[in-house]
Amino acid sequence: MIALRLAAPPEVVNVGSGIHGTRSLRDTFQLPDLWQLHLYTYSADLTVAGTTYAVEPGYVSLTPAGSLVQFDYRGRSEHLYAHFRPSALGEPSYLPVVQDAGTTAPLLTGLMRSALEASPSGSARVAAEVWTVLWHLTDLATAPLGDSRHPALATATAHIEANLGRPLTVAMVARVAGVSHNHLTRLFQAETGTTVIAYIRHRRMTRARHLLAASTLSIPAIAATVGIPDLQAFNKACHRELGASPRAIRTA
Repeated sequence: MIALRLAAPPEVVNVGSGIHGTRSLRDTFQLPDLWQLHLYTYSADLTVAGTTYAVEPGYVSLTPAGSLVQFDYRGRSEHLYAHFRPSALGEPSYLPVVQDAGTTAPLLTGLMRSALEASPSGSARVAAEVWTVLWHLTDLATAPLGDSRHPALATATAHIEANLGRPLTVAMVARVAGVSHNHLTRLFQAETGTTVIAYIRHRRMTRARHLLAASTLSIPAIAATVGIPDLQAFNKACHRELGASPRAIRTA
C-alpha cells in the first residue's frame, strides 16, 4: 500500500493519452519528483520497484515519485495518464499500486478525458478532475469486495457519473444499462430510494459544490461542467439543492 494525502488538489504537471508497444514491447522509466496515475485499456505486466502486477482493461495504477517503472506490453497499448505532485496536507489515505476499477472505470475514464480536454495542464480545472479521480480511488480501496448492486444499476450510475456535463435522460441511461425505462426506474427506487432524475440532479449538484469549493473555475464554467449551462437554472438549482447561491457557496 502507498500513502497519498488528498486534503488539497494535486499539482498536475501533465495529463494525456499514451500509445506504446508499437516500436518496443518494453518501456522502463522513472520520474524523480512526480507521481504517476494510469488508466488502462489493454493487458500488460507492470513492474514497480521490483514487484510485478498484471494489468487489464479497466485497471488503474498509482506509483509514487521516484519509483522505477517497467511496462511489458503485448502489442499496441493505449492508456490515459496524469503526472502530478500530491498535496502535503491532511491525513494520508492508503491505496494499492494497482486496482481493478470495475464498474467505476467509465466514470474514471470520463474524468480523465475531461482533464485531457481542459487546458493547460496546470489549470484549476485539470487539478479538480484529477483530484476527483484520486478520491474515487480511495473509495475503491476501502470498498468491500464485490458490488452488491444490480449490474444494470451499477452500469447506469457509472454512466451518469461519467457524463454529468452532457444531456442525460432516463431512456438514454436505460439503453446504456441494457434494461427498460420502467425496470431502471424500479431499480433506482428499490436500491437508492429515489428516482433516476433526482439521482442525476443530486450528483450534478454534489459535483458543483465540490468544484465551487475546491477549484477556481468560473461559475459559468462549473455550470456547464455539471450539465446546467443556463446560469439562471443553475442558480435556482443551487438554492434548491444546496441551500445557497453559487457565489455564497464559493465564499463559504
